[in-house]
Amino acid sequence: MSIHFTFALAVFLLTSVRAGRVVLALDALQLGAQPLQVGILAATFSVLPMLCSWQAGKLADRYGSRWPLMLGAACGACGIAVPYFHPELPALYVAAAMNGFAFAFYNVALQNLVGLQAPPGRRVQYFNNFGLVQSVVFFFAPLLAGFSIDHMGFGASFLSLALITVAPVLMLAVWGAGLPKRAPEAPAKAGSAALGDGLPQWRVLAISSLSVTGIDLFMFYMPIYGHGLGFSASTIGVVLSLFSGAGFVVRALMTRLLSRFSEAQVLAGAFYVGAASLMLVPLFHNVVVLALLSFTFGLGMGSGQPIVMMLTFSNSAEGRSGEALGLRVTVNHLTRVISPVIFGSIGSAFGMFPAFWINALMLACGGALVRTGKSGHGKSPPQ
Repeated sequence: MSIHFTFALAVFLLTSVRAGRVVLALDALQLGAQPLQVGILAATFSVLPMLCSWQAGKLADRYGSRWPLMLGAACGACGIAVPYFHPELPALYVAAAMNGFAFAFYNVALQNLVGLQAPPGRRVQYFNNFGLVQSVVFFFAPLLAGFSIDHMGFGASFLSLALITVAPVLMLAVWGAGLPKRAPEAPAKAGSAALGDGLPQWRVLAISSLSVTGIDLFMFYMPIYGHGLGFSASTIGVVLSLFSGAGFVVRALMTRLLSRFSEAQVLAGAFYVGAASLMLVPLFHNVVVLALLSFTFGLGMGSGQPIVMMLTFSNSAEGRSGEALGLRVTVNHLTRVISPVIFGSIGSAFGMFPAFWINALMLACGGALVRTGKSGHGKSPPQ
């Protein structure tokens, strides 16, 4: 089956996730939630992916991706509809938990499908194209969330997202039987070095965890910061969308970047640009400046995840690529469970300044972790 079918599934599923997280956060704020409660909401979304992603990957290896994707989509549709029927703060935690469970299944399955459908010599290109699809979705999803809230209200926004999530269930029921189940040939042996003998698998997992944690904290606490400054939901949606728009730009240039720099150099640069952007965010209250910083943050962080996904898949054992990707998602969500609660406590006690700055420090540490692990085996920039 064409890789475009996988990308079409990703558009629907990821739109629901990204827009849903923005709507959940803003609904919690308008219901009077404090930053700590929003942090707990973010952590709630990640608890079940932390617990289930590894097993979801094993199921994808054993039974193929069709049924994990259908299960995830159905559960996600039911979860995001809960606040429509019960517009109260506890319902948001139920919705976050159910969407986290759904995300555990279809996130791993989608990544595994990309790897299974990619010829071994074109995996970087396929994962980068998947990253481009993510960037497009993540650009439009906050806009969809913000404008739907302003023009339809929170209840109708939740119901619309539930309907969007139903579409993949129908697509999989009709065409899902053609999805591949196993890799056409064995990838590299598990445990081998990832970045030119410089970054082993454990280091790739740590780098991936720091990257997604930095992005997630930005996506959750920028709405809090903007809400405190009196921005409308639409304005906050525009600011967040510029982050994803920048991710599209840098991923469109990824092939050219990797022809000049090694994977390690691109990853390290991504972390440092992201850290610098976050350091500046709490110093400004102007929406134009914050939008530019969001775009700069996206330029930095948008380049990391396609590389890490490709490396994780390529270093998995034969027939266990789903399990390897599931382990990566599990580690990512472990930090997603812990970090929002910690940062939410910091935000409630001391304001947004230290929350953004400590996040920036984490990203800087990620850049240092890449640099200390890289070897001279990879490509070097021209002199």
